Amino acid sequence: MKQGIILLAHGSRDPLWRLPIEAVADTIRKRDPRALVSCAYLELCSPDLAQAATDLIAAGAQRIRTFPLFLGVGKHAREDLPRLIAELQSQHPGIAVELLPTAGEHPQLTALMADIALS
Repeated sequence: MKQGIILLAHGSRDPLWRLPIEAVADTIRKRDPRALVSCAYLELCSPDLAQAATDLIAAGAQRIRTFPLFLGVGKHAREDLPRLIAELQSQHPGIAVELLPTAGEHPQLTALMADIALS
């Protein structure tokens, strides 16, 4: 089963804001050149989640994992993201859609940020 990955971030009008998000996508592609990966944004820039999913499905993804690149678990993570994932699943019933925990919920990231701060 071919898997797609969506790196989901908030979004900003500042085009430089996207660079770290796109760097994560580039790193995934370098580690696995066959990986289907796309960036998506909740607001202020494109593509949005629905468009990113449509693009990955067109590229052959049969399963989509959405990784929210948020440090905190605020309203977007608690309320908006589950609703958007449910909408995506209803639009593409033959595709398995998974919402991963936010980046900030991963102990590896917490440890890395602590290491950086202490170095």
